[in-house]
Amino acid sequence: MTNDDVLFAYRLRVLASARELGSVAAACRLHGIHRSTFYRWKAMAERFGSEILRPRERRRPQMPNAIPVLIEQRIVAFALGHPGYGPAHIAAELAREKWGGFKVSPNGVWRVLRRHGIHTRGLRLGLLAGYAAPPEPAREPEPERHIAVDHPGELVQMDCFCIGRLAGTKGVVWQYTAIDAASAFCWAELHVTPRNPDVRFASALARRAARELRDAGWELERVSTDNGSEFRNHVFDENLARLGTRHTLISPGRPQSNGFVERVQRTILEECWKPSFARYLVPKYRGLRRELERYLQLYNHDRTHNGRHTKGRIPAEVLGAAKIWR
Repeated sequence: MTNDDVLFAYRLRVLASARELGSVAAACRLHGIHRSTFYRWKAMAERFGSEILRPRERRRPQMPNAIPVLIEQRIVAFALGHPGYGPAHIAAELAREKWGGFKVSPNGVWRVLRRHGIHTRGLRLGLLAGYAAPPEPAREPEPERHIAVDHPGELVQMDCFCIGRLAGTKGVVWQYTAIDAASAFCWAELHVTPRNPDVRFASALARRAARELRDAGWELERVSTDNGSEFRNHVFDENLARLGTRHTLISPGRPQSNGFVERVQRTILEECWKPSFARYLVPKYRGLRRELERYLQLYNHDRTHNGRHTKGRIPAEVLGAAKIWR
């Protein structure tokens, strides 16, 4: 609501108060106006309608000492023709006969440029660059990039997520996560290590994912990971080789290549860890493991997944397993 709307509503309220109170004097005292003002508004409303009480727009007055329009246009044109000149330099140049001999102070030049939004060199150069730049040719829209998979087991992405140091644990708690790209079925475990993730736990999670995929009738064909030390390790590669699984390392600085597992870790953080840390006064390692197990039971078997491949189905249904979580 603008100031004009507020003033219009106030005038209507004054007329309404006079009708409600049955006294013009009382209404004027209540709203703090003179009775002559009330009768003027009343006469206008009765003759032309209530809309006449709405304030009318007025153009800005031309002050007697204002810079003439012609000189103002010369200042703007000269500033755009010489964008590197400041107000003092522009005023000095315009005072020369070759430019018309206009006597304008540097402060007056600056005020003119400010009114037109070009009072700095950067603004003037930006305006010129905008006008000088040729229109960008139309380009064909780029195809949407996504990871295409055909069936469960074709691609499983793995990653590690730092939970932090908890009371009662000697080391850092890490979440080891794996997700099947086609079904969005997720495996996650918590383990404590002195500092960085351990290749033993990453290998164990890969074997578990391969076993449970095999129980559901699928083979683990490929695993995609980042370049963490737990994955760039011959022990991890040997475990995948025994499973008959290929290992793909994403390019450094391209976490979106491992987007499925990155997104599910964010989902677990928002839906499991943040509520858990809000409920517990002092989070414990065993308590968080139970919270993760309960959440994964919900995520895999009772929560719809709106991904590209799942399309609103439950991950366990897409995987084709009735219940493989243990």
